[in-house]
Amino acid sequence: MLILYQAVVSLLLLISPFIIIYRILKKKEDTLRFKEKFCLFTKKRVEGKLIWFHGASVGEIMSIIPLIRIYEKNKSIDQILVTSSTLSSSKIMGKFNFKKTVHQFYPIDHSYFTSKFLNYWKPNLAIFIESEIWPSMFRNLKINDTKLLLLNARLTKQTFKRWMKLKGVSKKIFGEISIAYPQNQETKRFIKKISNTKIKSLGNLKFIEDDEKNIKKSQKKLISYFKNRNVWVASSTHQYEEIFCAKTHIELKKKYKNLLTIIIPRHIHRSNKIVSEIQKLNLNVVKHSSKIKSLKKVDIYIVDTFGETKKFHKLSSTVFLGGSIINRGGQNPLEAARYGAKIIHGKNIDNFKDIYKLLKKLKISKKISTPKQLASMIAFKKNKNIGVKIKNIGEKILKKTIKELNYQINNEFKKT
Repeated sequence: MLILYQAVVSLLLLISPFIIIYRILKKKEDTLRFKEKFCLFTKKRVEGKLIWFHGASVGEIMSIIPLIRIYEKNKSIDQILVTSSTLSSSKIMGKFNFKKTVHQFYPIDHSYFTSKFLNYWKPNLAIFIESEIWPSMFRNLKINDTKLLLLNARLTKQTFKRWMKLKGVSKKIFGEISIAYPQNQETKRFIKKISNTKIKSLGNLKFIEDDEKNIKKSQKKLISYFKNRNVWVASSTHQYEEIFCAKTHIELKKKYKNLLTIIIPRHIHRSNKIVSEIQKLNLNVVKHSSKIKSLKKVDIYIVDTFGETKKFHKLSSTVFLGGSIINRGGQNPLEAARYGAKIIHGKNIDNFKDIYKLLKKLKISKKISTPKQLASMIAFKKNKNIGVKIKNIGEKILKKTIKELNYQINNEFKKT
């Protein structure tokens, strides 16, 4: 089966130039750095010890930023390599002023490229995040005797069923993982059924807060900008959900005349289309990037820039999480909840069932199915006590995670 997998990847390589061109035209690929996926590296490997983190996209990368901040200060580590697969995640990484951390795009999962990647970077430890399972890379890490950790591991029920159809292959691939750290009990059960991989529970990294100091200055400016408006936020929205939220605004405006709805699309390249669709509802829409001076007549404010979600979550008392009205499994509500916001969502939250179970227990999340229901749930007062509870959970998880990773790093560094 692994031979067949390599054959399929080889065939895809033949048409990869067309795929890359298409993605560049769709603004989903970096016009220069895409070559990193073919192991034409744009950063140098420095001498000494290197740890490697890999996460698929923005969510996974943001979950490890607090870890990177700590390991930037660790003198035994000479370089930190972070890889991801999406353009948005690379732009997020570009916003941090790290000294010894470099970002590269993850290579194509072909035996030739994964081998070339490892020969160049020579990681002392590989740490993959959540559901990043790559057969060729895993195999070559094993050949190179590089320990592989699956941190904050996540398997959905649907993904588990697919792996179980190829149980023999799955057992072999998951067997390459030295230790898996599941983020929830469901994933723990699934991994146990798939393989004999060692499992250790640390908690969900997404509870951890990234204490970004430079956000405080811009936060004050943002608060001043939106003063005298009743603000609520729709975060990580997908297609159709923006219209859903615009209709909520119309409903809510009957009660609140100074209402402002802030929409943060999951994929900001859709911003122009979103503006066009909402304008058909006779609403005044502006984009964050336009930097207009007055919001006096604005109904909907579209955040079309990378890496600013946190600032808006801190601003709002109510946050609707997208990917939950449509069938996408929902988006992570923890950041908004950490700042004391009331969390509202649709019925599709399979990706974060354990987290929503906790939020429901804390009485800060509500499920809705219509714009009218959403409008009735929106409040304009934060619950700071709940935010403190979530921050405390995050601090405990961070301490446990760093203690465990330190142990693994020190053991691997002793080998060479």
